[in-house]
Amino acid sequence: MESVSPVRGKLVVRGGWHDDQMVRLLRPFGRAVTYTRWLHLLVAIVWPSMWLFIEEAWWTWAVAAAVLVPVGLVPAMRTVEGLQARLLLTGHRHDSASTDIVVAPSASWGDRWRLVVWLQARLLLGFVVSLLSVHLLLAAVDLASSAFGRDVEDGVLLVLDGHHWWHILLAPLALAALAGTVVGSGDLATALARRLLGPSPAERLAAMEERTEQLLERTRIARELHDSIGHALTVAVVQAGAARAAGDPAFTDRALDAIEETGRAALEDLERVLGILRESERPVSSRPTLTDADRLLESARASGAKVDAELTGPLDTVPGPISREGYRILQESLTNVLRHAGAVPVRIRIEVASDALDLEVRNPLTAEIPGPGRGSGLRGIRERAALLGGDAHTGPDQGDWQVQVRLPLR
Repeated sequence: MESVSPVRGKLVVRGGWHDDQMVRLLRPFGRAVTYTRWLHLLVAIVWPSMWLFIEEAWWTWAVAAAVLVPVGLVPAMRTVEGLQARLLLTGHRHDSASTDIVVAPSASWGDRWRLVVWLQARLLLGFVVSLLSVHLLLAAVDLASSAFGRDVEDGVLLVLDGHHWWHILLAPLALAALAGTVVGSGDLATALARRLLGPSPAERLAAMEERTEQLLERTRIARELHDSIGHALTVAVVQAGAARAAGDPAFTDRALDAIEETGRAALEDLERVLGILRESERPVSSRPTLTDADRLLESARASGAKVDAELTGPLDTVPGPISREGYRILQESLTNVLRHAGAVPVRIRIEVASDALDLEVRNPLTAEIPGPGRGSGLRGIRERAALLGGDAHTGPDQGDWQVQVRLPLR
């Protein structure tokens, strides 16, 4: 029961602690995953148990454990076990984005041997759980039968002497032990699965790289939309208001021209940003790197720019994250050239040294220099370089506009 008593103007509820404890104890039995975990362990011993009935020898379990070793070394088995574990142990769908349990094939010998350990642990745990489940259930039945005066043969867990009414009081204890076995074994199997079927350090690093890449692109998209679209809308609103106030047809024509030009530039920026969004679904490993720089150079030449590129050193040895960010920096630099300077000569130098990647883009300086509000691309270049421990310098230099970036390779 609960009692309510006032204490200095407050209500204090007493007697509810036991109810909360009871609800907490019974909560696992209302979840489907509790029983699917138990089923997952029992499924592991189906084929060894069938073999045991045929051979009627306990050494068949040793043979079953030995057979699981070469099976676990097959890369595709990691996918099979991962799918089962995701569905039955965690309750997630097979296409869930959860990374607790991996469904990809084994990529290294470490993944293979972890899978072997998982198969052995699942077989052993399934064997123990099946024995306890059967014998605890039979023990509850035997205790109830003995209490009602029926003869009971001695079981594995119980040795009953005579018939006593109080045996019925022990039957719930056997059922409680059975319930604890089901819940506890399921939790243990899930913890082992997350440990042995979870991502390897290399897979965690790849996922971290992909997440970093997505965050970078998301920040860049937000920044560019704010600067470009916000600027275009501001210009359109100001020009439209001024044209209405002026009442001059000539001024109105000039204002409409300005609105049209600004809107067209904003649409081009929006299309470029949408292209990034479409590309974000691609895995990190398939995104362009500096080895694909030729496509950027050809695109710039097709736009009228005269590109003179000097590539020094083995680009294919540059680490993936650095090479991908270098490609983005080169892309942004060429975009800025075409946007602000137009079809002008561009000199590009990319050098791969033993400890750093140097990237330089130069073009003749024009009257239009990106100001604080329009230099979102330049900020993005500096942020990308800083994230990788490098540095970037942008600005006028000896009559040219220069973007100079240095990214450490170690």
